[in-house]
Amino acid sequence: MVGRSRLGRNFGWLWASYAVSAYGSGLGFGALPLIAVLALRAGPAEVSALSAVGPAVGALIAVPLAPWVEFRRKRPVMIMMDVVRFAAMATIPLAYALGLLGLAQLFVVSAVVAAAKIAFNAASGAYLKGLVRPDDLLVANARFESTNWSSIAVGPPLGGAAIGLFGPVTTVVADALSYLLSALGITAIRDPDETPRTRGKSPLRAGALLDGWRHIMGHPVLRPLYLNQVCVAGLIMATEPLLAVLLLRTLGFPPWQYALAFAAPCLGGLIGSRAARRVVHRFGRHRVFRIVGTLRAVWLIGLAFVGPGVVGLVTVMAVELAIIVHMSLYGPVLATYRLEHTPEHLVARTLTAWSIGQQASIAVLTALAGLLADVTGPRTALTVAGLLILATPLLLPRATVDGRPGSSRLRGEGGYPHRLQDEADSANP
Repeated sequence: MVGRSRLGRNFGWLWASYAVSAYGSGLGFGALPLIAVLALRAGPAEVSALSAVGPAVGALIAVPLAPWVEFRRKRPVMIMMDVVRFAAMATIPLAYALGLLGLAQLFVVSAVVAAAKIAFNAASGAYLKGLVRPDDLLVANARFESTNWSSIAVGPPLGGAAIGLFGPVTTVVADALSYLLSALGITAIRDPDETPRTRGKSPLRAGALLDGWRHIMGHPVLRPLYLNQVCVAGLIMATEPLLAVLLLRTLGFPPWQYALAFAAPCLGGLIGSRAARRVVHRFGRHRVFRIVGTLRAVWLIGLAFVGPGVVGLVTVMAVELAIIVHMSLYGPVLATYRLEHTPEHLVARTLTAWSIGQQASIAVLTALAGLLADVTGPRTALTVAGLLILATPLLLPRATVDGRPGSSRLRGEGGYPHRLQDEADSANP
């Protein structure tokens, strides 16, 4: 296993900043809908709209941000996006204290935070590619993945307890401060950050907005990986509100059991992410994409058979654990492949396009699943989602993807020419 020192001090600061932000977001997980319910007495339709519309608007805002991020130094962009998120979240406890908090403000904050998150992730992904050695990208991405899952396992239960003790805006304060601490951590990085060359084209031209999608859809392996990912992520996330209704209302689970059913399996994310490098070394990335990518999809149907009592709780936890282990193993491998096979001057736009597509898929499929549940019931909607996701492995790439960017061809059906070596060389001198 690659030691911490090999990744360097600068990566340590970046990882620490990510961890602080991730744990703050874990504490604040679901805070805005809770505030809407507890402080503003919002109804189900308003809460559902807040969960779907805010992130969707944020994704639209992020579209013109992509070329802006691409052609600027990435570290200042990350700091700026953290400060924007801090400022947006900080308005909530301030307005609450003054008695001015309204639902419209929650919509605006949700959209701003979502857009800033997409821009931050695009900048940080591009920055990471130049910060660590190419051979260390998988290790770095695995560490981010494990941090993310551990924050979800620990944060929401602690956040729920904090809300019960100190009021509905407590976790929002913690989340806002975590962004400020993240920005301070990123300022501690001492590393040259060159502005990427525009290659003679204006970064603000109309076509620049679509360059990320053009790269994804024009790449023989990234295209199927992208289509598979947006479908899998959308269908898995669409089941969360359905499962909440089934467990809390239909089956009568107490809230602490509901929280436990989602938080405890997230520890499986540590298992998958820590095993990613060894699994790739032993079996190759192609088998990870095909086999682990398939295994992510086969468990979801089990949620349709959840019953009451301890057996039902164990069923939910077992299904979620199986999904998370395979997602956390697959995730860093996908993130690493995507960075390796994206030219330096397209990284931010490609990551932004990827995030926007995934966010849009989640919003659309969540809305459709909710409508289906209103007509047929949550268990039927869970069954439909579980059956649909079984077809997603058909979208996975069939070409062998184990060749590095320096190879002349990707092995597979017919072999695909690979023309990214010049960009890879310029990004990693």
